[in-house]
Formats: sequence, structure tokens, C-alpha cells
Amino acid sequence: MDGPPPAVRRPPAPPAVVPAPCSPQDRDRLLAGTHHDPHGVLGAHPVDDGLVIRALRPHARSVTVVAEGLRAELHDDGDGLFSGRLPAPAGGAVPAYRLLVGYDGGTHDTEDAYRFLPALGDLDLHLIGEGRHEELWKALGAHPMTHQGVTGTRFTVWAPNALGVRVTGTFNFWDGTGFPMRSLGGTGVWELFVPAVGEGELYKFEITRPDGTRTLRADPMARRTECPPATASVITTSQYRWGDQEWLAGRGERPAHEAPFSVYEVHLASWRPGLTYRQLAEQLPAYVAELGFTHVELMPVAEHPFGGSWGYQVTGFYAPTARLGTPDDFRYLVDSLHRAGIGVIMDWVPAHFPRDAWALAEFDGRPLYEHPDPRRAAHPDWGTLEFDLGRREVRNFLVANAVYWCEEFHIDGLRVDAVASMLYLDYSREDGQWTPNERGGRENLDAVAFLQEMNATVYRRVPGVVTIAEESTAWDGVTRATHHVGPSGFGGLGFGLKWNMGWMHDSLQYMAHDPVHRAYHHDEITFSMVYAYSENYVLPISHDEVVHGKRSLVSKMPGDWWRQRADLRAYLGFMWAHPGKQLLFMGQEFAQGAEWSEAHGPDWWLLDPSYGAAADHRGVRELVGDLNAVYRRTPALWERDTSPDGFRWVLADGAADNVLAFLRFDAEGTPLLAVCNFSPVARDGYRVGVPEEVPAWAEVLNTDAERYGGGGVCGAGPLKPEPRPWHGHPASLCLTLPPLATVWLTPA
Repeated sequence: MDGPPPAVRRPPAPPAVVPAPCSPQDRDRLLAGTHHDPHGVLGAHPVDDGLVIRALRPHARSVTVVAEGLRAELHDDGDGLFSGRLPAPAGGAVPAYRLLVGYDGGTHDTEDAYRFLPALGDLDLHLIGEGRHEELWKALGAHPMTHQGVTGTRFTVWAPNALGVRVTGTFNFWDGTGFPMRSLGGTGVWELFVPAVGEGELYKFEITRPDGTRTLRADPMARRTECPPATASVITTSQYRWGDQEWLAGRGERPAHEAPFSVYEVHLASWRPGLTYRQLAEQLPAYVAELGFTHVELMPVAEHPFGGSWGYQVTGFYAPTARLGTPDDFRYLVDSLHRAGIGVIMDWVPAHFPRDAWALAEFDGRPLYEHPDPRRAAHPDWGTLEFDLGRREVRNFLVANAVYWCEEFHIDGLRVDAVASMLYLDYSREDGQWTPNERGGRENLDAVAFLQEMNATVYRRVPGVVTIAEESTAWDGVTRATHHVGPSGFGGLGFGLKWNMGWMHDSLQYMAHDPVHRAYHHDEITFSMVYAYSENYVLPISHDEVVHGKRSLVSKMPGDWWRQRADLRAYLGFMWAHPGKQLLFMGQEFAQGAEWSEAHGPDWWLLDPSYGAAADHRGVRELVGDLNAVYRRTPALWERDTSPDGFRWVLADGAADNVLAFLRFDAEGTPLLAVCNFSPVARDGYRVGVPEEVPAWAEVLNTDAERYGGGGVCGAGPLKPEPRPWHGHPASLCLTLPPLATVWLTPA
């Protein structure tokens, strides 16, 4: 061979790695989970004579840094800490490097979570600090994203009292030692972007309390959870494509108080037990549409640990319960209802939360979401904790939550639970168990401000929605605008509607009397008209009225089975004609005799044709469908619900006969005449006054019709009024009133 042999190209020698351990103080804090700035220690940091890289990888045998033109094994400093001082990189910039982490079972190639800048912006932090972040769910929680060109998940949590926070989950085998989060300024927010972690992973936050002990907590902002009794949070992002654009575009054409609004209240988990959100979407819209209800009201769907609470003790305020499926499955149910022309109201519970040690209670070691004063923190009725509504971050958590359900899940309305318990400092408390407000009164000024802010924010951001207060006292201005100050000196709370608990209590009490005694309690059925226009009302026959020994609606009625059903039908006819919107709980539409139980739901077998009395129950359901059908096509029954001009008594003092009669009017003055006979006696030739301008009247609904299970005492053909003054009207009709029945008549 001629000439010298060719030169052999050798790979460059790895750079000499000099250990660069962190200080003893940083080491102790990292290992104890109390470091507020782990990114200031871990990751890559330029120094005068090179580059220092540190990693915290518990159980690792080795950690090697790999970048373009660079491969260097870090020094094992013990306890899972690795470090090295490398020569200065070309150009002085920190290269985009990766870590090869060696374990007994192999090597893991990964990005270094501590080489990334914060993935939460300054504006987000400013708004969180001000308590004004109206899209808080986009800033806090777990969010899959691409950050600095790398896919992963950003974890953020508000824990201002924590000494340190670490994120733990299935992606790190529930060992958060190597995943400490950093504190972002003085906001109390902790953040960590974890590369290569995404959809479906479980996680929690490991929080070191001020006393040095640790607690493992579910994410308060989790948008998906494990199915109870498991309690971990789940990383999620929505892939759902909505199909309800037509519904959303039209839902705000009329304000709720001037529109037809009849509500079917549903406990999703027990309506037909065992159905998922997707399966419910195939059955519930068709059933509700057949009955003619305009809306469904869903008992709370936010995640809750105990099914027996019916959802009213919430731990996952931003997550639909996993018992029935995923968040996108719940979106599918809402979408299906909308496409069937049915609005969706959701029960929302901002008054209190349970004490579960993995949830919100003393979240970071001190009272955070609850009030710091034990007398203000403990809810006296339910063994739960009350929110500290005077703290801006807590108020923000709840206001944003209301917006979240409306915007992210297209919810059309929020029925706010237990408003009365929020408004009064002395609610269910004896003297000495509460302290007056700064004005010396018993009003909870923080709650007033919160409810006003929540309503104003929701109505501003989501046109067409309605908020509804479950409020059982005579608080002034529940449905008055927030900027209109009333006689009490407070602005209105800003709700769109309010449950009329007084009407519910009084009218059910009247119906429970045997007809022979009703003459002495006539005021119980008429008194509601004294205050009917003080608020914008909903007439609620809800789940609360058919549990805990209160009996089902039909079972509240006295007498034998025939009389109970007749009373029920007459009562429903009265309810649908009375000023206010209607709400009826599932099972009551077909006269279920048993109380509701969340364990088995409505007694659907009562409608089975093989059951001997099925016709009785089907008849009541037929009536409810017809009530809704006539109601929806008769503006007199809903257009002027909140105006005294929409109502006129014909007979309010027929106590001796157990009869009452009244007129309803639409915006054009077209009337509907409702006559109720709460006596078991048919009344022939019963005269009632009517306006003289109506030439003839036709019966449009009679709860005694045979198809409903009644006796069939019905009017025949149009009735012409006689020019005979009666009940203060210039003309009158001579009617045959069926026993225990309500009759509706309109101009023929």
C-alpha cells in the first residue's frame, strides 16, 4: 500500500463534568417539598465559567445531559440529586437539551421540566390577584398545551399558605419528589409545566402546610375527575363539536319572565338508573319534548363524593360527575336537549362545600376557601363549610365557575341553591353564635356583593341565560336589578327568577286538608296573590317536597285513590294557570305514589300496560302534556307573569264552595278564565263573572276529562255570556263545575 494510512475520526471526548451541588439549604428544601423556587436551583443556569445543570430524579441511577454536540453524565449528589458544571456553550446561550435518566429497568429520554419559562402570563396573574379573572378555568388547573415548542401539561394551583407544592400522578408513579412547583410572585399561584404529560393522566397536588406536614389534594379547578369513590383529578381537554347554534341564537329573544317557562326537574343518575350521559341523550330529550316542558332542571351535576347528597355537597366545582361519563359526554347531552328545543338549567351550589380532607377544606393548611372565623365557616344545618365570600380570590373562584358552566357547557340557566343560608349571618344560628355586620345588621354583606357580582357577570357575558334563586325569605329585591336600590338600602341581587316557596308551602298545605275543612283555610290558596308581583317567580314542586317523609305529590292529597288523583289534577291545573313559571319534579308527572329515592328513581313500572292501574297514572301524564301544550300556545298564561295587569280575580272569596276563579291576560288583553273547584261536589249552574267584550268562551282544558282518569263532567260547545253582572263584571257565564277539578276557558 502506498502512502500513510487514513486518519481515524474519533468522537469528541465528553466534556469534563465538575459537580455543582446546590446549597445545603436548597437541598433540604427541595427534598422536603418546601422550595418556593425550584426552577432557580434545578435546570440549566449560565455561570461565569460555564453552565450549571442540576436535576432531581429520585430512584435514578444516572442522569445524562444530551444536546446538539453535547453529551455529559451528571454527578450523583445523592438522594436523587444530580449536578454538573459544563464548559460554556457556544454563543453563551443555554442549549435545548434533554435528559437521559437511567433506572434499574432502563433509560428514560425526557425533556427537563425545569428548563421552561412560566407558562402562565402576567395578565393572568394580575387578574387572579385582583379576583377579577372571569375565565379562571383557563388559567388554573391542568392544561395540555404546547409550550416553547414542546407538548405537555401546565399545572397551576392557588395555595398562598403553602410552604411548597409538588404535582404527583400516574405519570410519576404518585411520587412528587421530582416535580416541585414554583411560586409565581405574591399571588399564591404555583406553576409547573411538565413535558410529555397529557390527556387522561391522573394527578393531585402534594401541599406542604405551614406546620410542615403534607396533604394530598385534588385540584379545585379540575375539569374532569375519577369516578367516586376515587378522588384523583384527570387531565382533560374538550374535543366536542357543538350542533346547537340555532338554539343559542334564539334563546335570548324573550326574557325568561316574559316567555313560556315550564320546567321538568331531573336527577340524572336516577331518572333511569344505569344510563350514561350518552344514553340519557337518546331518551331524556324525547320524553321531555313529548310532555311539552320548555326546560329541564338538572340537580347538581358537579362532582360530589357522596351520592346520597344528590349533588348538593360538591368537591369538584368545575367537573361534571364522572359517574355518568366524561365532560364531553355531558356536552353531548346538553347539545341533544338543545337540538330537541329544550333549555337546560343546572342546580349550582355556591353556599357551602364538604369537609373531605382531600378537597377544599383547609386546602393549604389554613382556612382558604372557608371563612377563617369558625362561627362563619361552619354551616349549621349540613355539617359543611361556608365559603369566605369576602375574600376576592374565593369570590372569583365561584363567579368564574358560574360563567364556566354557561360558556363551556352551554347551560341556559343556573338555579342557585340555598340563597337564604348565604344572605343571613344568623341563619339557623342562636344568639351568641353569630356577630352582626359592620352596619349592626344580620345581613351577610359579603354574600350580597358576591351574588350581585355573579349575576351581573353572567348576564353580561352570556346573553340569554337566566339565574334563579332558591330563596325562602322576604329579602327585598332578589330579582331586582343590582343598580336599583330598594327600601332596605341594598341594590337588587340581580336574579332573573326566584322560587316562590311561600306559594308552594301554602298551596300544598291547603290541598292536604280534607275538602270539608278547606273552607276554613281558603286564604292558604289565595294569599300568594297578595305578593305575586313582588318578584319574578317560579312555582316549584321540587324534589325537596317529595322526600324525607313529606310523601309524593299525589300522596299529600286526602281521601281515597280516586280523590287523590282528582285533587292532584285540579292542583296541577291551578298551578299552571297561576302567575309564575312552573317546575315539577320527575315522577310527579304520572302520580307516583312513593317518595323519590335516588337509589331507584321514579316508579316507571306504574306506566306499564300490564299493571292494572296503569291507566290512572297514564291519565295524569296525559294531563301534564296537555297543560304544557295549552300553556305554550296561550300567551295569557306567561306573557305578563310579572305584571298585575296580567291577572284579575273573578272569585277570590268562594270559600264556602271551595271555588276560586281568575282571569289571565296576554299583552293584547286576550283573556283566559281559570275556575278551580276544590270540593268533591259537582256544581251545576255555577255563575262566574266575565268581561263583556268576549262574545263566546270555549273550554280548552278540563282536569276531569275521562282521558285523564276523571269523571268526564265537561262543557259542551262554546258558552255565550249572559248580560248579567256578576262578581264585579258586566257579564257572566253559567258553568257546570266538575268535582275536584280545574277548568280553563278562552275566547271561542
